[in-house]
Amino acid sequence: MRQLLLVFFGGGLGSVTRFVLGKWISTLHQHHFPWGTLAANVGACLAVGFFIGLADHKQIISPASRIFWVVGFGGGFSTFSTFSVETINLIQQGFTISSFSYVLASVALCVGATFAGLQLGEM
Repeated sequence: MRQLLLVFFGGGLGSVTRFVLGKWISTLHQHHFPWGTLAANVGACLAVGFFIGLADHKQIISPASRIFWVVGFGGGFSTFSTFSVETINLIQQGFTISSFSYVLASVALCVGATFAGLQLGEM
């Protein structure tokens, strides 16, 4: 039951963070490219990598904290479903180059951010 509550509250915090970040980035531009979701997913990957580095390599956060930050917060902050819908929307609206750019940038930046987070967490 405790683990479920950790995931619940961490996921809520991550979802609110994603929502606020997405809205803020959306106010900065009026372009069809989904910058807010890209930023949220990259930020979530950086955070997940960092907390895994702290938990698994440095062992300075507890298993409960790892569940809160990685499974809860990271899961709530990132959004693969929105990424998928936005990719399909870009294709349907005829933004083919933007859709492929979005997919490539998302994969490259998210993997890179996870690696960078792991490195930071291991320092």
